[in-house]
Amino acid sequence: MKNINKEDIKQEVFDLYDSYVHNKIDRRNFMNKLSVYAVGGLTLPSLLAFLMPKYTEAQQIKFNDPRLTSEYVEYDSPNGAGKMRGLLTRPINNSKKLGGIIVVHENRGLNPHIEDVARKAALEGFIAFAPDALFPLGGYPGSDDEGRELQRKRDRNEMLEDFISAYNFLKIHKECSGNVGVVGFCFGGLISNNMAVHIPDLKASVPFYGGQAATEDVPKIKAPLLLHFAELDKRVNTGWPTYEAALKKHKKEYTAYIYKGTNHGFHNDTTPRYDETAAKLAWSRTIAFFKEKLV
Repeated sequence: MKNINKEDIKQEVFDLYDSYVHNKIDRRNFMNKLSVYAVGGLTLPSLLAFLMPKYTEAQQIKFNDPRLTSEYVEYDSPNGAGKMRGLLTRPINNSKKLGGIIVVHENRGLNPHIEDVARKAALEGFIAFAPDALFPLGGYPGSDDEGRELQRKRDRNEMLEDFISAYNFLKIHKECSGNVGVVGFCFGGLISNNMAVHIPDLKASVPFYGGQAATEDVPKIKAPLLLHFAELDKRVNTGWPTYEAALKKHKKEYTAYIYKGTNHGFHNDTTPRYDETAAKLAWSRTIAFFKEKLV
């Protein structure tokens, strides 16, 4: 099998993968279109394997990391699913109240990568809570393909309510200072934008390549925003100029970065869309922002 490098892959392949994982085309159509690029020693199975996430290999921080206290906890979501569950993680033997971060997953439930992100946030001195929008349907099923199918069965507004309830849960947690922000990726970026609309007391919102809130809702935003975009992410970026114009018009506090040469999902280190330089820079900016707004 040919050893595949990211540089060997045409941009059209990444665009095709993006369409597939965001439910723009079905698996059969994806495979048919992907087969066109299985040339020059590349086989379709090897190309597909290269594109798929590799959670075990990429995991940075284990669930039982001795520096952290991590557990799965349930909470009430009266306007959403009724009962929800998420990963709660914070520094071990903490003696002071911590700023809180809600970590919102992509469009496939609370997979191992997003759990890893939550633990990374906890190691920076926060209490992080990563809910699983698939909990009412049995939880993240173990594969992203199945996770996407399950998440499509849930109502988007109900899921937003589930994450708002997660904010309410974390804000009054005995180890939280009450200063709570949110970071989200893809679907989670959309949720992060909309949590800023619906939660007047939200202290900070960090959408990574997420869909924008409705422009008519921008006046409701109180939280400062830090927005990360991928330069090659045409699907999400289309809505940014209008959203930015509304943020400026209503004098909202925001900072936006567009990372050159990157694809949607550049922060996700389990797939070849990952861009190490951009991901580390975006994460360092995110942590600095949270330390300014939550501590």
